Amino acid sequence: MRDVAASAASTGSRVLPRNDPRQYDDLAGEWWRPDGAFAMLHWLAAARAALVPPATRPDELLVDLGCGAGLLAPHLTGKGYRHVGVDLTRSALLQAAEHGVRAVQGDATAVPLPDGCADVVSAGELLEHVPAWPRVVAEACRLLRPGGLLVLDTLNDTALARLVAVRIAERLPTVPRGIHDPRLFVDARRLVAECARHGVDLRVRGIRPQVGGLAVWLLRRARAGRTGATPADRSPRIVPTRSTAVLYQGWGVRNG
Repeated sequence: MRDVAASAASTGSRVLPRNDPRQYDDLAGEWWRPDGAFAMLHWLAAARAALVPPATRPDELLVDLGCGAGLLAPHLTGKGYRHVGVDLTRSALLQAAEHGVRAVQGDATAVPLPDGCADVVSAGELLEHVPAWPRVVAEACRLLRPGGLLVLDTLNDTALARLVAVRIAERLPTVPRGIHDPRLFVDARRLVAECARHGVDLRVRGIRPQVGGLAVWLLRRARAGRTGATPADRSPRIVPTRSTAVLYQGWGVRNG
């Protein structure tokens, strides 16, 4: 049987190694399609934004690491933040800028922003794509002011996560094939310990798409594919679950 970490990703135009950043250029037209390849990122962005309270001072700054095309932006409307997005992919950043994000092209392991500049740092579905994820954690914590909030979500380094997120999810229309390298999945206990090293007490909880909502969404999408109609934009909610074994969410405040 072929190893899932070594298999290739096909975006329709070329075949690339797993987790290759060039996939995001090939899939640039998918970012804002509610039924597209990045549909689940929309659902996760809504769940992540729910952890972010409204700003309490004028001009509070939210730094969105791995912002992609700015999917977090609609869910921050009315919360009062200046939204700065950092990403490597220019095609995604151009779309983020169209949605009100101040786009910064840069590496999440070496962010071109000053220490303590951020009231909130978001790192959504990023850590499992970065070989040196502790460096991203260090950068996220460096950017936070004392009392600032870190919010994130990622995939756990477990056999169950590899089964669900790669072997199963990549056969559904919610995750692009080859987008993950399971060797990069992030152990939840190690992540909590790494955040603590940098002064952030991270709490974690498991999350998943609501089963009934996901089933209805998949059915509508399949029906729309057969008829050529546009599927109704009724996205499944991301809900908490007891187990962190697959997908989990974290939040924590930087100590003074």
